[in-house]
Amino acid sequence: MASDQKKTKEGAPPRSAARLAAVQALYQMEAGGQGVEATIREFKDFRLGGEVEGEKLQAADAAFFADILRGAVETQSRLDPYLQRQLAEGWRLARLDATARAILRAGLYELIRRPDVPFKVVINEYLDIARAFFDGDEPGFINAVLDAAAKEARSDEVKV
Repeated sequence: MASDQKKTKEGAPPRSAARLAAVQALYQMEAGGQGVEATIREFKDFRLGGEVEGEKLQAADAAFFADILRGAVETQSRLDPYLQRQLAEGWRLARLDATARAILRAGLYELIRRPDVPFKVVINEYLDIARAFFDGDEPGFINAVLDAAAKEARSDEVKV
């Protein structure tokens, strides 16, 4: 996890928990068709540091979560063509696992619109999330796409 965040008593740092929640929310929105503001309200009310069946959920930076979610949705028309170009010829973005799409959209949003977060932190955080969901080749693919995006979007920060 990123060293720029303090761990909470519940486990992961608040921004790490916010990133995971944003990926889950993006997935949920795609699967259920719920709008961004309703999803933000639902997560703030019930999932960001609350309790489910007596289990304490990780505290998350709610403002950071909302920024990632809104940003990924608002910039999706820019993110998806970039993602499509990263796929092998003949593959379509819809063929990617929905969780992988959510991870990539959130990570790309941060790389493009959150220069206050170092690119290495963005890549490492979303790679950790990918590893939590996938055992196969997906984390390597996600790492490669985010690394290429960082070189493009943050060329002044990334030393090639």
